[in-house]
Amino acid sequence: MTAQDGAGKSVDDFSLAEAEAEMARLAERMREADIAYYQNDAPILTDGDYDALRLRVEAIVARFPELERDDSPTRKVGAAPSQGFRKVRHAVPMLSLGNAFSEEDVGDFVDRIRRFLGLAADAPIDFVAEPKIDGLSCALTYEKGRLVLAATRGDGEEGEDVTANARRVDDIPEILSGEGWPDVLEVRGEVYMERAAFAEMNAAREQAGLPLFANPRNAAAGSLRQLDARITAERPVRFFAYAWGRLSEPIGSTQGAIRDRFAAWGFTLNEPAARATDAEALFAYYRGIQAARPDLPFDIDGVVYKVDRLDLQERLGFVSRAPRWAVAHKFPAEQAFTVLERIDIQVGRTGALTPVARLKPVTVGGVVVSNATLHNEDEIQRKDIRVGDTVIVQRAGDVIPQIVSVVLEKRPADSAPYVFPDKCPICGSNAVSEEGEVVRRCTGGLTCPAQAVERLRHFASRNAFDIEGLGDENIRLFFDAGLVRAPADIFHMRDREQAVKDAVLARRAAQSAARKEAKGGALADDKPAKKIEREFKDVANLLDAIDARREVGLDRFIFGLGIRHVGETTARLLARSYATIDDFLREMHLAKDHESQARADFLAIDGIGAVVAGAIIDFFAEDHNRAAVRALLDAGVRPQPLERQETNSPVAGKTVVFTGSLETMTRQEAKARAESLGAKVAGSVSKKTDYVVAGADAGSKLKAARELGVAVLSEAEWQALIQPG
Repeated sequence: MTAQDGAGKSVDDFSLAEAEAEMARLAERMREADIAYYQNDAPILTDGDYDALRLRVEAIVARFPELERDDSPTRKVGAAPSQGFRKVRHAVPMLSLGNAFSEEDVGDFVDRIRRFLGLAADAPIDFVAEPKIDGLSCALTYEKGRLVLAATRGDGEEGEDVTANARRVDDIPEILSGEGWPDVLEVRGEVYMERAAFAEMNAAREQAGLPLFANPRNAAAGSLRQLDARITAERPVRFFAYAWGRLSEPIGSTQGAIRDRFAAWGFTLNEPAARATDAEALFAYYRGIQAARPDLPFDIDGVVYKVDRLDLQERLGFVSRAPRWAVAHKFPAEQAFTVLERIDIQVGRTGALTPVARLKPVTVGGVVVSNATLHNEDEIQRKDIRVGDTVIVQRAGDVIPQIVSVVLEKRPADSAPYVFPDKCPICGSNAVSEEGEVVRRCTGGLTCPAQAVERLRHFASRNAFDIEGLGDENIRLFFDAGLVRAPADIFHMRDREQAVKDAVLARRAAQSAARKEAKGGALADDKPAKKIEREFKDVANLLDAIDARREVGLDRFIFGLGIRHVGETTARLLARSYATIDDFLREMHLAKDHESQARADFLAIDGIGAVVAGAIIDFFAEDHNRAAVRALLDAGVRPQPLERQETNSPVAGKTVVFTGSLETMTRQEAKARAESLGAKVAGSVSKKTDYVVAGADAGSKLKAARELGVAVLSEAEWQALIQPG
């Protein structure tokens, strides 16, 4: 697949540096969108636009796997649950779906399934196709046929207990109908609101002088997440069932059969659904649903295709946060015309200068847009984008809306080509492009405040150290106050508690003065003592949160260092390959020697290429980087080894190399299965290899295994080894 953004820039044309800069922008915007969507029920992006962003990230990661990062949609689902409800841990994670925006994408999805399963290119595969409802995901747990728990998706691992509210939804049965349901049954689906009911409810709210909901999805989510269940009962909320989680026993062998059982047990299904055996039949279903979309009583933002047979679903498994056996085929994005008022330059944590278009606000797809990505200097020149131009903006496939093209007939007579700056707008250092790169980078390094602050934000971010209360605003505050200039400084803040409080009070005073000036000097500070007490309580909570993160997973520690090309996936791979921080640091020091065994072992890790390895080794070769790591350890940070995925597995912790042609499964499937059992899959054989699984026509790796005395297994012997029991 060739993924292409709205401005015509193909991922296939990206340099590694461009891809890295793009990923950094994507992560922050999607974090904001997750919080707005999942916690506040007030999305800043439509579901369709958000899912399009996800596809953009997946395309980048597919080409540059070393760039996968903490808040990439390839690794995360949703946002952490809010604090208004009891938290519920999902027994089976509630993952999301990969996305497709074109028939080509869907064809690639079907082809990938055939390749993974080792099927012929024209082999039929049964699919179930369903409308994709624009609502709030919910999991319902029944014990002996009676509803005992309802939970929202949350971040996929942990959601909110909304049982009392779910009991007030007419489509959610309190007691199951029919027969044959297992003792424990978790039914998953979507809480939604029909358009006619939404319009009627909003009309009543307007008449009563109450705030209006933006759309049916917001209204449904807000209704289910009411602290007072009586309010939920008054809202026209409904529920569609389409999936399942924890089961005490199987309930069917196909997706279609389970849908039938859901209906028999009293659930409403998302219809119209259909069966299909190839991509052409899926396309026909998509076009039919798209044509019928205006006449459906509920909002949809696409359709979902699922492999019908559950045994094939199990074989296909999951990649990161999404199943290989399902995909969401999204409807097209919307476009609008507006004026580009100015171009601002942002500086990221790697020093990359990124241009951002500031637009005259315009509504696109129900959301007001005022910014658009311009990617880099070459993109501006290629499109000849100038300040004052009328431009076409599209909200899909990127972190923020993109400029598709310029309306040349409306260009002002005095317009001039945009000149990209050769100095950093933050510190004034030279901004240069390295050989082979399009992106300009500030040469100021750690002396550039923009880079230092961005590195600190990354360090404290959710999938790095995840320090609650140390968000963008506080990092900037403490950096400007001189309290936090390097990651280790964070863990010395308790020793400087009074200085932290003084900085918070100074910020509060400045904000109060600004508000007073804006009001013409007439603003009084209402209840200042209570507000200060609340501020100091926030400081105490922050210091407690920092102390709580002195013990952190080794993968989070590595990711938090902000090593170039090291995303969350690579950090986890490193943490699994090197059990402790001491092991990791020692091996990285030894790996500086190009002829060392440590370097050979490092490059043998499946998923670590030469570019990534070079970036990591170079990072630890720098004195100031080693000093920063040592300072963290001296400050009491204790990175913890990762738990094995299956500690009871006979191959947990073992290093495995696959070579030759396998007969019962594809190489990709074999690797995924081994990793799910806690094994480490390497790309080459070394003294640290535990097993070499040799298929037909095994070559140099088999020879190396015999020379090194490594255990060699046939495919049948490997299957026997990993079989349960």
